Amino acid sequence: MTSLQTLWTSLPLWGWLVLAVAALLIGFSKTAIGGVAMIAVVLAAAVLPAKDSTGVALVMLLVGDVVAVWTYRHDVDWRLIGRLVVPVLVGIGVGALFLNWVDGPVLKRTIGGIILVLLVLGLWPDRLAAHKPVVGMGYGGLAGFTTMVANAGGPPMNLYLLARKYDKWRFLGTTAWFFFAVNLTKLPVSIGLGIVRADTALVAAVLAPVVLVGTWIGRVLITRIQQKTFEQLVTVFVAIAALYLVFF
Repeated sequence: MTSLQTLWTSLPLWGWLVLAVAALLIGFSKTAIGGVAMIAVVLAAAVLPAKDSTGVALVMLLVGDVVAVWTYRHDVDWRLIGRLVVPVLVGIGVGALFLNWVDGPVLKRTIGGIILVLLVLGLWPDRLAAHKPVVGMGYGGLAGFTTMVANAGGPPMNLYLLARKYDKWRFLGTTAWFFFAVNLTKLPVSIGLGIVRADTALVAAVLAPVVLVGTWIGRVLITRIQQKTFEQLVTVFVAIAALYLVFF
C-alpha cells in the first residue's frame, strides 16, 4: 500500500471533520483574525502525525494566502516588508541550526515565554519604540526563527504591527503578503524534507474548498469588526498561542 493510500484510508470520518474545521479556521484567519490559525494547526496535529499535519497545514495556509493577498492587495506596507526580508531569512537560518542543538519542546516553551514577555511589554507601546529600524529587525528575526522551529511566526509579527498602530486593513494586507512570502519560502524546504508530499498535498487539496469558505466568512465578518475590537481579538489570540507553546 502506498503512502498516499495509507494516509487517505487511515483517516476516520471524525478525523476528516476535525480537519475540515481546521481548514475553515485557516481560511478565516487569512482574511480576518490571524491568530486563529494556531488553533487550526493544533487541530490538524490532533488527527495526523506531526510531519503529516505540518505538510497539510502548510498547503492549506498557502491556499488561504492566495485569497488574502488578492483581497488586501491595495493595503500593503511594502517598505516594511522589504526591511524585514533579511532579518526573517536570518531568523529562519538560525532556527534551522537550533533545531539540531535543542529539542522541540524546549524551543517551543522558550518561544512562548518570549512572546508572553513581548505581549506584556505591548501594554506600553512607547517603550517598544516600534518605529525604530533595529526593533523591526528584532521582530522580523524572531518571526523567522519562530516560524521555522514551531510554525509560530504569526504572534511576533502581529505584536509588531499592533505596536506600530496599523489600522486593520493595512495590518491584514501587510501580514497577508508577509506570510505568503514566508510560506512560499518554506515550501521547497518542506518538500525536500518530505513534509509536503503527494499524499499530504492531496488531503489539503480536498480541504481547499473549505479553506475558501473560511476566507469568505472572514471577509464578511471583518467589515463588521471595529478597530479596537480587532486589536483586542488579535491580542487575545497571540496570548493563546503563547500559552499553548509554553504549556503543551
